[in-house]
Amino acid sequence: MAQFTVYGRDDVLRPLRSALSDTLHTAAVDVLGLPVTKRFHRFFPRSAEDFPTPEGRSERYTIVEVTMFAGRTVETKKAFYRRLFADFAEHLAIEPVDLEITIVETPRHDWGIRGRPGDELSLTYRVET
Repeated sequence: MAQFTVYGRDDVLRPLRSALSDTLHTAAVDVLGLPVTKRFHRFFPRSAEDFPTPEGRSERYTIVEVTMFAGRTVETKKAFYRRLFADFAEHLAIEPVDLEITIVETPRHDWGIRGRPGDELSLTYRVET
């Protein structure tokens, strides 16, 4: 299980939403091992006033927060970061300097999904990768 929250300026994020979702999802499937059917993306476009650009970044500055079950290795997470940096630059014209990624991991028992605690779910994919 993973949920993705994306923040950016509305004039940049809105036109890219579909392509960004596809880019994010492909990387999550390929690197994190998420099933193709698991696409939990939420977009939070903000006005320039509500999403100031930090020094050294452009108006394309984007934040991706990932909340997911704990268990993936440091190497897997680093591979995911590298993949997003490369794919965002290639497909979305968002350069690595303008992309920040945070992963927050929680134990499965801290999730409630489909009426059950997360550690009582039978998964069709591996988390420990």
